[in-house]
Amino acid sequence: MKNLTPFTDNSELKTKEIREILDSPEMQQSKGFVQHGRVSVYSHSVAVAEYSCRLARKLRLRVDFHSLIRGALLHDFFLYDWHDDWDLLHGFKHPRMALKNAGEQFSLNKTERNIIRKHMWPMTLINIPTCKEAWLVCIIDKYCSLLETLKIFKYQY
Repeated sequence: MKNLTPFTDNSELKTKEIREILDSPEMQQSKGFVQHGRVSVYSHSVAVAEYSCRLARKLRLRVDFHSLIRGALLHDFFLYDWHDDWDLLHGFKHPRMALKNAGEQFSLNKTERNIIRKHMWPMTLINIPTCKEAWLVCIIDKYCSLLETLKIFKYQY
């Protein structure tokens, strides 16, 4: 896939609260952390946000796009390279860590917290998404992760 500027057709990205996440030192640092394959956590998070919006629009879902984007951008805000210590429990632990880090850095609403905490379902059995936005991120996160892991395509944001 070609390099894309994130959300070129979406005015949602231009809001102050979303720019504050993208421009934060921690989010910029995530460009140096590998997520799947060779894709950075930053690129993965932006891709999940973008494709979640695309799917919502395609399905004509009535969602809170602002919260959808913010939650998707922060769903992997765990702030370390999980490959360094090869933590086998990372998949189970990182949603809680991401929520803690995001909550300390940004003001989060209920939908955004739901997205971040529950995006790893069904791996985290009891943390079932409870809103459309969280379901979208949960599904798209798996889609992007699969494509990244299999190196079917990659993107650089």
